[in-house]
Parts: sequence; structure tokens; C-alpha cells
Amino acid sequence: MFMTIASFLIVTGIVAFISWKRTKNDDLSTSKGYFLAGRGLSGLVIGCSMVLTSLSTEQLIGVNAVSYKGNFSIIAWTVQSVIPLCFLALYLLPKYLRNGYTTIPEFFENRFDRQTRLIMSALFLVFYLFIVIPTALYTGAIAFNKIFNLEVIFGLSYGEAIVYTVIAIGVVGAIYAIFGGLKAVAVSDTINAIILVIGALLIPIFALVHLGDGSFSDGVKTITTTHVEKFNAIGNATDAVPWPAIFTGILIVNFFYWTTNQAIVQRALGARDLQSGQKGILVAALFLLTLPIILNLPGLLSFHIFGDTLNPMDTSYPVLVSKVLPTFLQGFFIAALFGAILSTFNSFLNSAATIYCKDLLPSLSAKVRSDKELISYAKKVSAVMAILTMIIGPLLMFGTDGIFLLTKRFAGFVNIPIVALFAVGLFNKTVSGLAARIALLLHVILYFSIVWVFNVQINFVYVMAALFVFDVVTMLILGQFLKREPYQESKENHSDVDLTNWKYVRVTVASLVLGLISLHLLLSPLGLASQNGQPLLVLGIYAVLQFVLLIVMRHKQEA
Repeated sequence: MFMTIASFLIVTGIVAFISWKRTKNDDLSTSKGYFLAGRGLSGLVIGCSMVLTSLSTEQLIGVNAVSYKGNFSIIAWTVQSVIPLCFLALYLLPKYLRNGYTTIPEFFENRFDRQTRLIMSALFLVFYLFIVIPTALYTGAIAFNKIFNLEVIFGLSYGEAIVYTVIAIGVVGAIYAIFGGLKAVAVSDTINAIILVIGALLIPIFALVHLGDGSFSDGVKTITTTHVEKFNAIGNATDAVPWPAIFTGILIVNFFYWTTNQAIVQRALGARDLQSGQKGILVAALFLLTLPIILNLPGLLSFHIFGDTLNPMDTSYPVLVSKVLPTFLQGFFIAALFGAILSTFNSFLNSAATIYCKDLLPSLSAKVRSDKELISYAKKVSAVMAILTMIIGPLLMFGTDGIFLLTKRFAGFVNIPIVALFAVGLFNKTVSGLAARIALLLHVILYFSIVWVFNVQINFVYVMAALFVFDVVTMLILGQFLKREPYQESKENHSDVDLTNWKYVRVTVASLVLGLISLHLLLSPLGLASQNGQPLLVLGIYAVLQFVLLIVMRHKQEA
């Protein structure tokens, strides 16, 4: 145990030192410096930070738990995000940068009105402070508790161990967010992303060796010849994600998370130029295609090693880690987990403070604040928000459906109306802010009634998709009576960044979409999920299509 704790502290300390070294001379006295990292982030930093902000113990524990219990259909919540990321890189990021946005709710004021911006800002804060950040804290506490066995070491009950661990994680994460601004968060994310990838890949490797009684190849043979149906990502009606949901509610939610979510998009808004932003976004998309290796395969391996004996299912991942990972590597891996938890916590905390100070505060207070006063206020607000989320986090232990799906269900109050308003705002020019707000109110009432009051026995993802259509149609109908003057988007560059597109952006997008399709074929009865599947044939076809794509795109560029 001493070696585990020592290696954890060493790795965590190195990350903190490098982050401090890289950012100690940055100017954090201006809003642009504190909230947007001085608009100087490179593509690699943006990509790593976007990935690590989204990838936390919620996914490592929650998604693996669902794969342990069922099959790989849950990947629809992760790999499907390649589509909205490509849309962000090609279409939305140029708009965001050209308009000089600091926060996404600024779009809602430009397109609708001030009141709509304030409501959207409030929805973002609800999503961050009551769902995302507490979930990151709680799942992180589960991991630390199971790996370090804190209940036994300190003689605590399970609840006490969770509470104390949540507080410890929250305090450290808040220090990063409050005193370092976006730049410190993004730099630490980049380092932690590398550590996390290495650490997370070690788990399935050692688990396969353990399953094969010391032989990696025997472990691979076991999972590819027994219970192969668990590889199936094309879910049916009884699975965590039925296949039609891939093209309905989940795709809508993913568009919200990756194209309108302040905590994610804020990294791209801090890009030094459009090319850097596009590269970073597409780096993140490429990484998402590899996520089944670290988010689903360990869950499958837990099933092969432990059977269906683990309860609750959210413990399957940390129990696997403590079982198969050598003691001398556990500290390194825990440091990687800690970095992922901190990334999600401090990233969303920084974004919540940004939204509050840039969107809500001017309406709540008539006082005009200088940049120095605003940043000082942001730090105080961040501290209050951190305390609030540390109170809420431990309460999630009373959920019964698995933490991942539980939080996704609650998020339906927020993410669907946001993306519905965003879609109408992009593709319609006359729907007014009043029409949008009425549709938003109706959405909240209907979603609460369907999912929570009447407990309708329909997968909540389908409810989300239906309400998205309802929201859009309602706005368009009301917009026939409640109109505004046609919205005219400015064509001028309101930022100080170069808006030249990356010349390889289109071929990269095409390649990523092809990779997404091939991944679903590999994780289907045509590939790994059947004794009669042909996974090597699927991979061969994918390689040929990628080669043809590169030739075609190169020919078009030369022409």
C-alpha cells in the first residue's frame, strides 16, 4: 500500500509542477486570459483537453458497468460523438470564432433575445452543478474507495468513505480551476490525458493475461470464442441502447454535448486560430473511436473473470483494477484516474464560473466591473459552486439504475431543449425568443410528466427524441404568430484570430465517418459478436476504403 500511495503522490505532483511551470508567467488579469487562455491554445492541447474533460470516472466506471451487465450497445453514447465533432469543426467553430464568443449562450442573445440567453445560461449551470460535476466527484470517490480500500484502512462506513473522498477530490480540483484559469486546466489536461491513456490501456492488457492464466493470446481467445454476443453494439429493445436510439435521442444528446456545451467548446474558443481549433476537435474525434478498448472491454473482461456476481454493477471496473493490476502500477493508474476526475471537475467548474460571470452577472447586478474585479468575483463564485457540488455528489449513492444511465436520464431536462433552440436558431431566422421560451417550458413539464410522474415504460432515449421533435415543431408553429425581424448574421470577423480553414479538414472528416461505420460493423454479428463473424474481413474492407478515400481526396485537391 505504501508503494501505491507513494507512486500516486509522485505522479500527481509531477503533473501539478509541470502545469504550474507552463502557466506561471501567463497573464490572468484579463477576461480573455482567464476564461479563454488568451486565445493561444494549440490543436494538441485542445484535443487532449476536450477528451479528458468528457472522459472521467463516470465513463470509466459507468460505461464499463453497463458492458459488464449487458453488451457493447452502450458505445452509442461515446463513439457516436464523432458526427457532432465533425460538424463542429466544419461548420460551427468558424461561426463561433468569427463572432468572438466567450460563451455559447451569447449565440442565443444574438439570435433570439437577452431573456433567452439568461434562461439558457441558467440551464447550463443546472446541468453542470447538479449533474456533471457531482457525478464526476461521486464516481471518482467510488474508484478511490474500492482501490485503496478506505473503509477497511480507516474503519469507515461506505457512506463516510464516499463523503470524505468527494471532499478531498473537490478541494484539489477547485484549486486548479480557481487559481489557474482555463490555461492551467488545459495544460494539466494534456499531461493527464497521456497518463490516462497509458494507464487505462494497462487494465485490459493485464486482465487478458489474468484471464489466460498468464497468456495474453489465450485471454484473447477466450473472449473471442465464448460469450461473443457481449461484443454486439447493435442493441435490441432489451439492451441498454436499442439500435434505433443511435439515430434519434442519443445523436441529439451528443450534438448538445459536443457542439453547444460550454465546457467542451470553450477549449476550441481558446484556439490560436481556426486551423488549431479544427485540428484539436478532430484529434478528439479520432480518440473517441478507440474508446471501446478502455470503456467497454474491461467490463467484458470483468464478466469473464468474476461472472455476474458483482453488485452493485458500478463496482465492476474498480474491482477489476484491484484484481489484475500489479501493486507497483496501481499508484500510477490511480494518478491517471485522479487526473481524469480533476479534469472533468475543474473544466466544468471553470465553465460554470465563466457562464455566471459573463452571462448572468451583468443582469443580476448593474455594477460595471473591471477585468480584475470580474476575475476576483469568478474565483469566489467558483469556490461557492465547488462546495455545492461536494454536497450533492455523495447523494448519488442512492441511485439504483447505474450511475451512467441515471445521470443521462436527468440530463434530458436540460440538453434536449438547448439543442432544439440551437437548431432552430441556426436554420430559422424569424422565430422569436418568446416562442422559444414557451417551447422550453412545455418541454420541462412534458419530460417530467412522462419520465418521472407517469413513469411511461418507454426507453427515455426515445422520449428525448420525441420531445426534440416536439420542441422544434412547437417553436416553428408559435413562430408563425410570434415573429421577430429576420436575423442577419454578421459576416465580419469580430475576433483577432485567423479564420483560414485547415486544408485537410474535409478528408479527415470523411475518414473519421468511415471509421465510425467500420467500428459498428466490427462490433456486430458481422464481426466479433458472432461465432460466424468475419472481423478480419471487416478490417480489410475498412483499410481498402480508407485507401480509396485518400486517393479520391488527393485527386480532388490536385484538380
